[in-house]
Formats: sequence, structure tokens, C-alpha cells
Amino acid sequence: MAHIKEIFIRLINSGRRPVGSWSLGRRRETEYAIFSKKIASVPLVTAIHQGLRPAALIGLHPHRLVLIFLFSLLLWSCSDPNEDKIDDFYTVEDIALPEGLTTEVGGMDFLPDGRLAAVFHRGEVMIYDPQTEEWALFAEGLHDPLGVQALSNDELLIMQRPELTRVSDSNSDGIADTYMTVTDDYGMSGNYHEFAFGPEPDGEGGYFFALNCASSGAGIWDELRGEFNPNGRPGRMYSTVPYRGWVLRLTKDGKLEPWASGFRSPDGVGMDLEGNLFVTDNQGDWLGTSKLYHVEKGKHYGQVSSLVWREDWDEKYGVDPHELPVETLDSLRTKAAVLFPHNLMSNSPTQPVVIPENVEFGPFAGQLLVGEMDYPRIMRIMLEEVQGQMQGACVSFLDSTGLSIGNHRMKFATDGSLWVGSSAYVWVGDKGIQRIKYNGGTPMDILHMNVKSNGFDLTFTRPVNKEFAANPENYKFQRYYYKYHREYGSPRMDEQPVAVKNVQISEDGIKVSLELDEMVTGYVYDLQIDSLVSQKGANLDNNRIFYTLNQLPQSTDKIAATN
Repeated sequence: MAHIKEIFIRLINSGRRPVGSWSLGRRRETEYAIFSKKIASVPLVTAIHQGLRPAALIGLHPHRLVLIFLFSLLLWSCSDPNEDKIDDFYTVEDIALPEGLTTEVGGMDFLPDGRLAAVFHRGEVMIYDPQTEEWALFAEGLHDPLGVQALSNDELLIMQRPELTRVSDSNSDGIADTYMTVTDDYGMSGNYHEFAFGPEPDGEGGYFFALNCASSGAGIWDELRGEFNPNGRPGRMYSTVPYRGWVLRLTKDGKLEPWASGFRSPDGVGMDLEGNLFVTDNQGDWLGTSKLYHVEKGKHYGQVSSLVWREDWDEKYGVDPHELPVETLDSLRTKAAVLFPHNLMSNSPTQPVVIPENVEFGPFAGQLLVGEMDYPRIMRIMLEEVQGQMQGACVSFLDSTGLSIGNHRMKFATDGSLWVGSSAYVWVGDKGIQRIKYNGGTPMDILHMNVKSNGFDLTFTRPVNKEFAANPENYKFQRYYYKYHREYGSPRMDEQPVAVKNVQISEDGIKVSLELDEMVTGYVYDLQIDSLVSQKGANLDNNRIFYTLNQLPQSTDKIAATN
């Protein structure tokens, strides 16, 4: 009835315009190609652009208005059942939590029997049974746990601030009775910002975890754990004790390996289906915007304080890294695979999690999802290897749709549902746990964005309406980069539009190839897509996508910017 009322009101008001098109409301904004149709001897002319918008029909007799009104209902009833917004394909549910619990989630994992293990900010470890919807306390007293892996129904591996701990229930009474240190072989200065993230299985029986830098918002204690290095002390974020700002690997035989340096606040550690390690990092000093890194052994990723813990640092440099020229520091780093434009896509990215191939969760299997703290958003990542380097695009997956902010930890259940835990600490965020269920069907979305030497290929989940897709004006590109420097964050630098020269559409309507006026490495290519719908009229809701262009498939003479 709401749609009928809306159409009727628009009909009444339509006399203000001499010509135009019908609108069926935001939910049913379907493109109908109807030209010079005659309804009761009156020409009905539609302008096809983002839906059937208000038409002006001058001098119509009331009975003709009724006929047109009935015709609009017919159009509405014949519209594509899959034209709904992407949130119609996914349902977000709140999970009830125990009263009195501070429900800021640090980590989640599913036990082999299907129950959920969750660790919370104030040290509780709780077990949830989805069948009975009941919670039980498994352990408590941990120090700021920020990750958990289930080893069995009775044993968990938990990353707390001072150590990686194995927590076990030896007599199967449902309550942990053994807390065993797995490793604590890294430094602590007592600074409030020295978080520890992980653990993430390495695929070989070991685990990766990441250590946050300390913050200049507070000092260090007189009593430290680990060696003190004064060259790691300067800076907004600093690393005075071993391996702050590093990703570490614990091998299956218990050896701790420094894996990679250059991280500021690496709140998310995850693997893709091919065994590639990915880590998110948050905007700040030496990070112009938040990023997703493809992390490889021995490489450095940009935040400079952690450099002092490289084995060859004293021999090669022996100084506070901040004293070196930016050009030297820039030459030491590996660039991020994906940049998340600040205030546009993400201000504080969290855990990357891969969509499994053996569950039903839409057409995106194998791609990464990344949580976001500041917005009610989960992002989707499209990656490719170009010239031996991982790079790709980010786009919204779910926005709002009942989703909380503070989306901190995510885990897929065996039934294909995605569980999301929220947190806040003293920053922007929320509390609680939500479950996202896939309802079936195929949303109209961008499946892949692949770079070419002269532009990009966009692959869609469904065939596009070729008439709209062929219009170059529907693709609005701009490019910019973020400055690599000591200051906190960076504005978008050298921001300018990039023209689309040519559009080609595959015969099946799935792929749209865009030729751009120029392609310059070192920039984010920010694409806003307007007036594009599927062949059957479904709207493209997630219509802004950001591609991080580090490499081109073929060589280019353009000078690369520093992002």
C-alpha cells in the first residue's frame, strides 16, 4: 500500500512538469525501457535514468489517470524479484548476551561441536550454544584478550596482552582449570597501547600474531620486560622493547620468529584460501590512511619505529629511524595491497576473514571481508597479483542494514552464517555479537575489478543493462594518493578526475571494460558508478569502489606517486 500511495501522490504532482518519467519509489527503482507507449490514447514517455521518476502528464482526464495508475502497478508487479537492495539477501540478527557482562568482543572461534567461544575485554571467556541459546563461563581473569583459536572442545589458544596462553578443561566439566603459557618472548613497557592480536594459524601447525606499538599518549614503566632500545622511543607511536610493531610467527615446535616489521596498530590478522597472510593497519603516523598489507617474511611495511629491532639495523644505521630522510625510509618499505580511503571507506579496519568455498554466502567465495570500527560497515576485498605484487580494490559489502558499528571480530560458522563481534574500548565502537545469514539469491554487485594497462575490467554478479552500461558518463573516476610522512594521517594528494575514453561490454553483459585517459601507479583510483542496473532492472547499491594501483600489467612511463 505504501507504494500505491506514493505513486498516487506523484501522479497528482506530476502536472508541474511537461515531460518526465514514472517513479515506483526507492525500493522499486527499476529501469523500464518504454518509449512512445500509448495508454488510453495518451503518449507515455519515460526517461530512463535511475528509476521511473515523476512524470508530467498535462491535461489528462481523471479516467486516464486511473488507467496510467493501474499500468504503473502492472510494471511494479512484473519487476525483477531480485532487484532488492543487497541487505535483502542478508539478514542481521542480534545475539542475546548475559546480563552484567561487558560485551566488548576481543575474539571468537567455533568449537568442533559447533559451540561458539568468545573472549571479552575484561578477561572473560564464554561458551555459547546456538541450539539452546545459552551462555556458560569457561574461564576468566585474562588480560585484555584480543583473539582465540579453538584447539578442541575443551582447549583454547588465547592471545592476551602479556602472552599467548593455552586454556584447558582437563576434566571436561565445562570450566577451565589449566592456564599454560605458550610464549611470552616479546617485550612489554607497560604502555596502555601495547595490544597483542591473533593468533592466526599459519597452515603448518604454527601461528601468527601481531604486536601494537606503544603510544606517546602515555609513557613507559620503570620495570620493563625485554631489552630497552632508546632509538625506538621517539615518535608518536614507538617501539622501545622487542618486536613492538612486528608480526611474529610461532612455529609448531615452539620457536618464535620475527616475521615482518612496520606496523602501527595491526588489529586484524588473517589468511586467504591460498595461504597468504594479510594484516590491517590503522591511519596515523607514517600511515596516510588505513591499509591492508599482504605480509611476507623479512619485509618492512612503513611505520618506522619497529626498524630498530631488525638484526642489521645497528650495523647499517644505528640511529633513531626518524633521523633518516623520508626517501630512505620509503625505499625500505613494501606498499600496501589495498588502501582504505579515510572518511570514505574506512577509518579503523579490523579483522580480515576469508569467505569459505564450502558455505553458501552469495557469489563471493574466496574473497576477504574486513570489519570496520567507525561505521556500520563490513568491506569486501578483491585482490589480484600484478607484476609479482598483490593489489586490488575495496568496496562496501554491507552498510548499516541493522549492522552495529565497532565490527571488531568475525567468524564463519559451519552453517555459513557470519558472526560479528563489536568492541569500542575508549574509541568509536559498540558492544555485542550479531549473526549475518545469507537468504539466497544473487545481489547485483561488482564481483571483480581487474587492472589493465589502459584501464579496468569490471565483472558483475549479473548481466548489466547494456544501454546504461555503455555510457562513459556513468563512470566517474578520480585519483589521488596519500603522503608517506611522520605526521598523523594525510589529506588526499593530487586529487583529480580521470576521463573514461571508451566502454566495451561483453556479449553476456557480465564484464564491462573501461579505457581511461591515463593510468598512473601509486594512486588510488576512486570510481563512482551512476545509473547502472542489471539486465532485469536491479540497482547496483555498492556503487563506489577504490582500487589501489601499485603496478600495471605492462610498463608505463608515468612517474609513481608515494602512497
